[in-house]
Amino acid sequence: MTDDELPIIDAHHHFWDPPRTDNPWLVEQPQIAFRYGDYGTICKPFLPADYRALWGHHKVVANVTMEGEWSEADPVGETRWMRTIANKYRSPIAHVARAFLDRGDVEAVLAGHAADPLVRAIRHKPAAALRPDAIEPAAPGGMSDPAWQRGYGLLAQFGLHFELQAPWWHVGELLRLIDRHPETPVVINHAFMPADRSPEALAAWRSALGEAASAPDVAMKISGIGIAGRAWDIEDQRPIIDACIEMFGPERCMFASNFPVDGLVGAFETIYSGFKSATRDLPAADRIRLFHDNAVRFYRLPLAPISE
Repeated sequence: MTDDELPIIDAHHHFWDPPRTDNPWLVEQPQIAFRYGDYGTICKPFLPADYRALWGHHKVVANVTMEGEWSEADPVGETRWMRTIANKYRSPIAHVARAFLDRGDVEAVLAGHAADPLVRAIRHKPAAALRPDAIEPAAPGGMSDPAWQRGYGLLAQFGLHFELQAPWWHVGELLRLIDRHPETPVVINHAFMPADRSPEALAAWRSALGEAASAPDVAMKISGIGIAGRAWDIEDQRPIIDACIEMFGPERCMFASNFPVDGLVGAFETIYSGFKSATRDLPAADRIRLFHDNAVRFYRLPLAPISE
């Protein structure tokens, strides 16, 4: 199988249509603090036709959308809108929805999302420390917050897994959460966010990867690994990709574009060509798992795996 024939399930990207969709951060000024800096160029509609125009020679066969920080007032509104998009365009094949796990209405919100079979998981970005030495025990809205944990404990009864976007230094909180709720699988977003690429920080990040990988129901999404102010380059990203696959194995990693957000640092074709370059020496079955089959399994997609 050539690189161009490799089937891709993009396991993490967004659709939105501001101002018709209720994504406040895409329309309000001033901009919020953002890891890639100024994001004005993505504050515009990004719909299936826009997405497909980016694929180039890559063979994208399915895609999973991620919540786009829809208004806190009606998080289920995004699921309703995404259903209209899926019905019209047959894309996405699955969706990760937004819920606020520490709110009193969380059970009703989860029920609203779970009523649509498009929804497979929930993301609620927990409150996070800005640096490893600043973690506050039981910070409101964090993974150790009792209210947040109560909401998290409801996910399994709705058949939903959890998508975690948090810096790697919160790995201890993650493991304690998994110990309390082993019934809920977790997919870590954006390679556990190795923003600091200094040797010391990368060593600590690798250690955190190893700790997270010790939990068998945790998977890693290799996405969103761009560096602010730098064009996406495989030589910058190869060590990140290699470490994720080394720690989690090819059975528990997935590739994803994080578009249009990662369009701030690189082209879709560049990023997926980089993913393919980084895995070229792996067995064909492992590459198929990374680009396709693992997404089928983790998102419970109505597609047949290829490597089995």
